[in-house]
Amino acid sequence: MKLTVIGCGRWGAFLTWYLDKSGHDVTLYGREGSKNMARFIASRRNDLLELPKSVALSTDLKSAAADADVIVISVDSQGLRGVFTELDSLSLTHKNFVLCMKGIEISSGKRLTEVACEFIKGDGKVAVWLGPGHVQEFYAGIPNCMVIDSDDEDYKRLLVDEFSSELIRLYYGEDLVGNEIGAAAKNVIGIAAGMLDGRSLSSLKGALMARGAREVSRLIVAMGGNELSAYGLCHLGDYEATVFSKYSHNRRFGEAFVKGEKSEGLAEGYYTVCALMKLCRETGVEMPICSAVYQILYEQKSTDEALSSLFERRPTKEFYQ
Repeated sequence: MKLTVIGCGRWGAFLTWYLDKSGHDVTLYGREGSKNMARFIASRRNDLLELPKSVALSTDLKSAAADADVIVISVDSQGLRGVFTELDSLSLTHKNFVLCMKGIEISSGKRLTEVACEFIKGDGKVAVWLGPGHVQEFYAGIPNCMVIDSDDEDYKRLLVDEFSSELIRLYYGEDLVGNEIGAAAKNVIGIAAGMLDGRSLSSLKGALMARGAREVSRLIVAMGGNELSAYGLCHLGDYEATVFSKYSHNRRFGEAFVKGEKSEGLAEGYYTVCALMKLCRETGVEMPICSAVYQILYEQKSTDEALSSLFERRPTKEFYQ
């Protein structure tokens, strides 16, 4: 299979390395002038991995995309529409895509596959590739499980069969809505976990996981998905990598934020929580943990005040609908 990966950040570079290692013909595309791409062109390395010579490197989007059977996209979620706008200007048709980021578009509240479908022409298809794992661990040979989902059953099965390996065990997703919402929301829970770490309240992270998954499951149902997805690989299955791992950008961001320190790296949850609040208003679903994170990040509410407001909520049944 001939593949093009759009996005030369850490995850895009890893996917390029992984897909090449899995026997595919892979091109990595990065914008001309990108510092990440300049490093790969100069040395084929970033700070985490080295790309083999079998990987083609390109700063020409048209040629990179035109020859690909499947285009794998790994950019920040709020930049996805911009990528598709560029691709749309190239008049490409019948192209298939895999989205490898987790988020919800803030301006529209749309899931990322919904954004993609605004642009896909002909019989092109789109899938998402989600789940736990960090580049550092995968590159060191530590395996994990992930999920691929799509509304097109044949395309989903093709991708799982082609991309599975001893390093990544892939599952067939059964709920595109739930997988996308759950994957996006777990980054917000990751920020909450970091905030607890920053206040020396790490023992609360067990309760955070249980209650966080529950409130996300309610939103998934309201959006037309299956509540069980919140307990699958897209969300609960990604908690170790997001809520506990030293490599988690979202957890590190939350910890740094409450300590008043600067955080390095993209924390998708910072943007996703805005989109979640929009969906809460539209669906009427209560998401107290995500709301508390939003209030701390955007409304200058103190961590102590936000935590107190959660504990002062009236008692409810654990699994109320």
